[in-house]
Amino acid sequence: MPTYHIGMLVPSSNLTMEAELPRMLALREAVIPDQNFVFHSARMRMKHVTPAELVNMNAQTERATAELADISPDVVASACLVAIMAQGPGHHKVAEETMGRVLVENGQDASVVSSAGALVEALRHTGAHRVAVVAPYMKPLTATVIEYLESEGFEVVDSLSLEVSDNLAVARLNPQNLLKHWRKLDLTNADALVLSACVQMPSLPVVAEVEKEAGIPVITAATATVFSILQSLGLEPVVPDAGSLLAGDR
Repeated sequence: MPTYHIGMLVPSSNLTMEAELPRMLALREAVIPDQNFVFHSARMRMKHVTPAELVNMNAQTERATAELADISPDVVASACLVAIMAQGPGHHKVAEETMGRVLVENGQDASVVSSAGALVEALRHTGAHRVAVVAPYMKPLTATVIEYLESEGFEVVDSLSLEVSDNLAVARLNPQNLLKHWRKLDLTNADALVLSACVQMPSLPVVAEVEKEAGIPVITAATATVFSILQSLGLEPVVPDAGSLLAGDR
């Protein structure tokens, strides 16, 4: 049985990615038992989701990527969406190129993905043009995410900012509250709903339920990242109960 080693660059205060991503791939192993996944993290200091701390965290990318190279990963994922989007339009390509270069310099040819790039690609995969967004950020940072998505060709028809700047507090948000938060959005013209535009805001337990009620594809930064990881490994993007993005052909 093949074992895939997945490296993650995560903020030092992140509590969610190392829970939701392994959970999704454990659910996948229940239906495709002949593939195994192991996660390894390198941390970059960040406590508050502010522009200054995001810049400082990004400056640690090369060091953290080099550390992950030591485990000979199959794929490395940058797991902080807003840190990359806050650097300006298209920056996920720059970040992924930097990570790839560092891996090569350290003798590795692992695939590279970013949660920012993954969200863009997941929305394109669904065929969405008009999206609505729920984010835990303060309104100026949510505006940054909206501008980034619009620079990639999407129209953001509505958004909701929960205005939580402390990253640990974001991780402690109750995902069940998303069942009421999404209803505050006007989805009249939306092709897709980004239920959590942040890998730190828990959302996995309610993705399938919200998608059923909303009647449009529901994507999160975490489900998009898993989708990109599986695609980069050449594996079928299947995870039960994680929304249509990860339904595969089954």
